[in-house]
Formats: sequence, C-alpha cells, structure tokens
Amino acid sequence: MSTPDKDKANARLVRRMVLIVIAMFGFGFAMVPLYGVFCDITGLNGKVKNEAAGEMSYPVDEGREINLEFVTSLNENMPLAFRAERSKIKVHPGEYYTVKFYAENLSDGKLVGQAIPSVAPGLATSYLNKTECFCFSKQEFEPHRIREMPVRFTIDPKIPADIKDMTLSYTFFDISEKNQN
Repeated sequence: MSTPDKDKANARLVRRMVLIVIAMFGFGFAMVPLYGVFCDITGLNGKVKNEAAGEMSYPVDEGREINLEFVTSLNENMPLAFRAERSKIKVHPGEYYTVKFYAENLSDGKLVGQAIPSVAPGLATSYLNKTECFCFSKQEFEPHRIREMPVRFTIDPKIPADIKDMTLSYTFFDISEKNQN
C-alpha cells in the first residue's frame, strides 16, 4: 500500500509537473511578441515595414548590380492568379525602379486581400525603401478582373557589398470575411 512519505512525494511531483505545464503554456503565448521584438532588433526574418518611405535622392552606384527576384504566392484557397511582370531584374543601388504586379480574381464574387511582403536575406530589409506598394493597404478585386499593382522602390547604396542577391516576396491573404465586419 501507500505510505505517507510516498504520498507527499507524489503530490510534490504532481505540483511540479503542473507548474511546468503552466510555464510552458505561458512561454508559448510569449513567443509571438518576443519573436517580433527579436526580428525588429536584428532585422532577421525579412520583416518589411508596411509604410511608404519618402522618395529621397541617393547617389546611384552604377558600378554595382544586385540581382532582385520577385516571388508571389497565395494563402490556401484564395482564388487569385498573382504574378510579377518580371521574375528577376538587376538593380543599381540608389536608382528607383517600378515593377508591376498583376492579380486576377478567378471567382464569381468580390474579394478583399492583403499582401504581406518579406525580403531575403533578412539583413537587406532595412536597405529596401518602397515609396509605393500594394502591400500598404487592403486590395479589392472585382470578379474575373485583372488589377495592375505597381511597386516603386530603391535599394539604399549603403547596403553591404556582400549582398549580391535579394528576394522580395509577397503572399496574398484573403481578408474578405474580416472586411465585412
């Protein structure tokens, strides 16, 4: 049978296990804001500011080219065809460029979407300055219509010399239901 010492030891073990579970649960909730702060501080994960930069005059570094690739994707079940007019371009830091993106609503109903950008490598994020981007606000798509959405940007010439390739990617999320509320 059981002894009082064994019962106390078991009760102590159960209390410790419950405290560990509570701590793990709390840590799980804290991870999202902590991760956001970590990415803001380090510039990792390619998190991009969702606001327009003022157009500034930079000296154009014509002796340097950066290969910039555009990647488009959709969250699951979004009935949209989404692409960039060009998948890759070569850019000179300091020069302004405009690239057009196209989205076609493939459904019979109106859609509202929000594009979330990211940049790779993450350290290049702070050097990409967008003055115009469809990602700054929600986008409305009429049924079976194609929308042209420009992105105007420059890369700060202060970008580290070892960055020769960058990827700017956009993922569209369907926010139609959220927009109805």
